[in-house]
Amino acid sequence: SAYSSKVFRVTFLTLAASLTVPLLGVTVLLDSPIDPQPISLKEPPLLTGVLEPNTKLRKAERLWENQLVGPESIVNIGDVLYTGTADGKIIKIEDGEIQTIARIGHGPCGTREDEPTCGRPLGIRVGPNNTLFVADAYYGLYEVNPGTGEMKMLVSTKTLIEGQKLSFLNDLTVTRDGRKIYFTDSSSKWQRQDYLFLIMEGTDDGRHLLEYDTVTKEVKVLMVGLRFPNGVQLSPAEDFVLVQETTMARIRRYYVSGLMKGGADMFVENMPGLPDNIRLSSSGGYWVAMSALRPNPGFSVLDFLSEKPWIKRMIFKLLSQETVTKFVPKYSLVVELSETGSYRRSFHDPNGVTVAYVSEAHEHNGYLYLGSFRSPFICRLNLQHV
Repeated sequence: SAYSSKVFRVTFLTLAASLTVPLLGVTVLLDSPIDPQPISLKEPPLLTGVLEPNTKLRKAERLWENQLVGPESIVNIGDVLYTGTADGKIIKIEDGEIQTIARIGHGPCGTREDEPTCGRPLGIRVGPNNTLFVADAYYGLYEVNPGTGEMKMLVSTKTLIEGQKLSFLNDLTVTRDGRKIYFTDSSSKWQRQDYLFLIMEGTDDGRHLLEYDTVTKEVKVLMVGLRFPNGVQLSPAEDFVLVQETTMARIRRYYVSGLMKGGADMFVENMPGLPDNIRLSSSGGYWVAMSALRPNPGFSVLDFLSEKPWIKRMIFKLLSQETVTKFVPKYSLVVELSETGSYRRSFHDPNGVTVAYVSEAHEHNGYLYLGSFRSPFICRLNLQHV
């Protein structure tokens, strides 16, 4: 018996070594698509108090299920909703009916490789004349007439701005008079189809907050050196713009008027998740949708990998982005911030049972409409019932 056990152990170890050594050799020789930087993150905040996990998002209802593909951002004109979808469309939802009003790119659509030609409308806002301002990740900044579908290009991604093209337009926010549009260019290296590379690489590659003047047609670069700048939101007084820095789990503030004009500081640090879009709440604060959770207590994969670039390289030598995405835990989280950046309340859906991959929370008429960059539906949460 002892002899058989010893033979088994030797055989098993020999077999393991014969498989592992060649695999390691091949892995060393393979090129990694990313060149990650080590990132220093603080220990995530404890999920206690107003951040205590709950199931409030499970009270939301799914709307137009399987009739939409990744409705990332949502706006309303009256009771009519508008959103952009993963198949390149800008759509209108009126009286429960879905209608395509515009399409910036062209088909085919449906795969990751199709995105650059199909287009991907992300951030969407309503201007003072009830036209839609849309940031398409691949094509640029547009103004769309929701009645006629007529599109007007404002800023093309092919245009050189301070010597660089725009690679990954993400979100935008518009002044009440429609004069200024502030928008983010998430990377000068990666496009939207490679957003996971951008998160994992963690680089501060280029300029990220820009201003477009609809009168002079000028584009200015306001902030540089951010790691995955994402959602943007003007303050109610329009004296500053908040910029979500997804990779760093924080929100930066840039002053656009007043004594602090041109200056920047930190608005919220060390958030419990990776922030995506940010929108105004009726209380005078802000709704922030989290694209991923940093659990504490618990194990945060993102925090674990943040200072281990060699592991990140190894992962993407062996696995595709689609495969890696499957290992990201489903956990939906929306937080409401006060006007000063403190946490007011949080809505959770552990395991993403009802609401999955939430990208934006848009408040309208007592409801919170939840956009998603992947789910085939919009969720609606009655704020009086949570």
